[in-house]
Amino acid sequence: MKAYDLIARNTLEIIEEDELKKLLKNNKQASVYCGYETSGPVHLGHLLSITKLLDFQEAGLKVKVLFADLHTWLNRKGDPEWIKQSVEYWKHCFKALGLKKGDYVMGSDFQLTEKYMRDLFSMATNTTVNRAMRSMQQVARDVEHAHVSQMFYPLMQSLDIAHMKLDIAYGGIEQRKIHMVAREELPKLGYKAPVCVHTPLIVSLKGPGNKMSSSLPETMIMVDDSPEVIEKKMNKAYCTAEDVEGNPVLQIARYIIFPRLGKLKAERPEKYGGDLSFKTYEELEDSFKKGDLHPADLKKAVSGAMSDYLKPLRTYFEEHSDVVKLKKKLFNL
Repeated sequence: MKAYDLIARNTLEIIEEDELKKLLKNNKQASVYCGYETSGPVHLGHLLSITKLLDFQEAGLKVKVLFADLHTWLNRKGDPEWIKQSVEYWKHCFKALGLKKGDYVMGSDFQLTEKYMRDLFSMATNTTVNRAMRSMQQVARDVEHAHVSQMFYPLMQSLDIAHMKLDIAYGGIEQRKIHMVAREELPKLGYKAPVCVHTPLIVSLKGPGNKMSSSLPETMIMVDDSPEVIEKKMNKAYCTAEDVEGNPVLQIARYIIFPRLGKLKAERPEKYGGDLSFKTYEELEDSFKKGDLHPADLKKAVSGAMSDYLKPLRTYFEEHSDVVKLKKKLFNL
């Protein structure tokens, strides 16, 4: 698969496509990043972005992962010492999931420099309160009662792109407003506007209208869940027969299983038609829409594939009991 096709697959939008194509034609290695608040355990929702970062890596790009410790603190998700320990846990998870070649950066490594702070103040003078409020709607759950610290968040996220010398900003579609601030405001400070790549969000296992939450384990799959737990959660997942809209089981297959494993097999007794093998997501969706594939068989196939995909991480955790203890200490899980 060509570099552009790897980057573009399973995306909702690329801003702008022509800029990305021009970037890829250059001889130099383009760079891309995704930033994370390390405020909870690594779960299903993060797997989509890890999968896309692996696409970028396979396309020949330099991948950087920003563990935004100061952002996490400003967004009132934990104290500095707790956040520092959570970053270590996240780093272990990402490497075990295949991102061994990525560059891991802490926000505090560069966000407290004089140059960064001057740029932050300059951007603050050019950004209205309303614009900052709009862009932070996906950051602060209650914008009306947001704290001043949280208003720095979108400005800092924009500046991170410039100070990490990045060509591409990648994130879920919820990051779009912040990325637009970066494209509009960074050139005013003498920096280039980044190409922005956005992917969709996987809905809660409970279906549309529900959010993934670590306090509600049934809404998501933890990356270190056992095969038995994955199967149990998948069996309870929202999955209406022949309906592909807002179907978390199909989304997992589309955005994680096929990009990483390249196939999916549904094992069934001969009396129910025998096994079904799918080489593409389109084949799977077509079979499900027609009613050829029952929701129970889809769930069984996807839970098995997820267990296979996550096996290296479970093995890693078995060999590193200290990481397991750290997770329990941090998140009481």
